Parts: sequence; structure tokens; C-alpha cells
Amino acid sequence: MPVTTRATASPADLYRHSLRLLLDKDIPGWIGLWAEDGVMEFPFAPPGRPRRLTGRDAIAAYMRHYPDHIDLHDFPEVRIHQTTEPDTIVVEMRGVGRIVESGDPYDMTYIAVVTVRDGRFTSYRDYWNPLALQAPGLDFNRSVQTPGSDSRGSDAR
Repeated sequence: MPVTTRATASPADLYRHSLRLLLDKDIPGWIGLWAEDGVMEFPFAPPGRPRRLTGRDAIAAYMRHYPDHIDLHDFPEVRIHQTTEPDTIVVEMRGVGRIVESGDPYDMTYIAVVTVRDGRFTSYRDYWNPLALQAPGLDFNRSVQTPGSDSRGSDAR
């Protein structure tokens, strides 16, 4: 049976692997799945929050402390849809866990449009619910403006 490497993994397989890394709180491993010039976008980001992160370093800075704020336990619902572009998938998912600061439950639904090239994420548009930021303990990036991020909706680089 042939061995699947990251470079030969399908976008859906790479995405599933990325979820396992998030559950394992392996943020460096998750960042390693990104292309150097990858772009992460948050089209529904409220004012003052990054709308676009350009480059692996900016994405790493944004995600670095994620496990300190959200303790993910599971992705009980993950539906991955193929598109007419073989490198692009649409993902519907739900993440559950707890908010570290308060101990309150965390339950978020997401839709993501993800593009993979050469076994790495190149584009990730994350359509998350900005109203969830109102929960105590989730405002962990409010004042963080990382290199390569832009809260105005355009690329800072």
C-alpha cells in the first residue's frame, strides 16, 4: 500500500490532519502545514480584529496562544465538500471544548474555504461567528496587531 505524504495528501486529508493537531494543541505542527506565503482571512471579523493575515509568520503569531484561551476537546461535526477546483474544499464544522479563563463551554460552528497547493495551506477563509467574542476569556487577540495582519480588510504587506 502506498504511503501518503503531506505533498500527496488530498486537501480533505490535510485538513483532517490539521484538526488533529489543533486537538493535540500542537500549534507549531499546525503552522508547519502552511505555505510560507499562505493567507488566512476572516471576512466577518469585527472592527479591531485582524481580517487578513499574510504569511506563515503572521499566522503563527496569531495562533501562538490559542490553546491558552480555548481548550478544544473535539470536532464532533465535520463535513468536507469538494469543489470544482481540485485544490479547494469547503468545510462545515463544529468545535467544542472550554474557555480556559472562565471554564465555560466553548461551542462554535465554522465554515471555511481552504485551498491547498503542494501539500500546504495557501488560503484559508474562516467564516466564524464574531458574536462569540463576547464570551469572557475569548478576547485574546484584541490588541494584537501582528506583522502581516490587517484589520481594515486589505493586505498589510
